[in-house]
Amino acid sequence: MKETFTRIISAFVFGGVFITSLYTQLTFSLLTFVFGIIATYEFNKLTNQKGIGYYVSFSLIYIYFSYTEFHLNINSQPNSWFNDLKDTLLILSIFVSLFLLRDLFSSKNLPSILVKKYFRFIFYITSSFIFIYLIANFNGFYEPSIILGCFILIWTNDSFAYIVGKNLGKQKLLSSISPHKTVEGFLGGLFFCCISASVISRYFEDTLSTSNWLIIAIIVSVFGTLGDLIESKLKRESNVKDSGKIIPGHGGILDRLDSIIFASPYIYLYLKVI
Repeated sequence: MKETFTRIISAFVFGGVFITSLYTQLTFSLLTFVFGIIATYEFNKLTNQKGIGYYVSFSLIYIYFSYTEFHLNINSQPNSWFNDLKDTLLILSIFVSLFLLRDLFSSKNLPSILVKKYFRFIFYITSSFIFIYLIANFNGFYEPSIILGCFILIWTNDSFAYIVGKNLGKQKLLSSISPHKTVEGFLGGLFFCCISASVISRYFEDTLSTSNWLIIAIIVSVFGTLGDLIESKLKRESNVKDSGKIIPGHGGILDRLDSIIFASPYIYLYLKVI
């Protein structure tokens, strides 16, 4: 009971801090940066990587993309070179994510290039926080309702996947990686995530249509669950329960953001397509 109470309080505090940060573009950018730095520490700990270079590379890449996006948007300056650079980052990030997915279902080792210093880190962790920032600025100006909607969908999916899975779950989703996740839990999370998308579209009707929010809900549920499984495998390989201890009852930043970290490139890709 005490653990459940701690989880609830932590979730409200975390959600409150995040929602408050959306008030200005600067506070949102700074919070995303701080989360990224903490995620860098946790990811390096899970993968047994050390060195200040990871923090420097994350900082330089994140600041470059966020500042350039802000500068071009505020001055209404189109820049084809920067757009091509974002597209390149997107392609490489999805390329790496596909191999991470393959690693979930295969006993073969990842290709050597993916485990080389910085490569997986840049195109899995660093790029994901960049896309979280870019999603909030997708329309050429800061529009926090889009990224807020995405987080609400993730929170809904995670919560109902847990509730449905705990009460109705029988068939294991991927027992070798996460023995507590069930097919019923996944379907329950997907169902309520789509319900939530319909509600969100009523309040954020100036951003995306109901059909687009429903598709984003499916992306969030499917790729968010896969992201959770990928992090679970990293923790299993490191023989740890949580990636960190910064959020009481939940673990680390990676434990809380693993879904959006993996889903963000796919959400951004869908926004580009529509």
